[in-house]
Amino acid sequence: MKKTEINFKIELDQNNVPEKIMWDATEKPEAGFSESKSLSISLWDHVQKNTLRIDLWTKDMPVNEMKRFYIDCIGGLAQSVLTATGDEPMANEINSLCEKLAMQVRKTEA
Repeated sequence: MKKTEINFKIELDQNNVPEKIMWDATEKPEAGFSESKSLSISLWDHVQKNTLRIDLWTKDMPVNEMKRFYIDCIGGLAQSVLTATGDEPMANEINSLCEKLAMQVRKTEA
């Protein structure tokens, strides 16, 4: 059986706020840790029937980039719903929400 790993290193300040987020994966094209400003991980607990989440961002990540990050996450979920379940109406609704949110963010940047 093939195995793969995804690793994260988080550097925290004295108040446990992330200053640096680094990640690496065995199947990443370039070797070694890469820096990121934010991460969001969701795991389904099939026993409790709920989602376990980890959301981290560095204190220097700009607010508009954070908004765009979450819009991209939601958009990725639309594709995942479509791929995993074939539920096109649900995927379309999620994508529609992303379009509305992206328009709001663009207005605040203008």
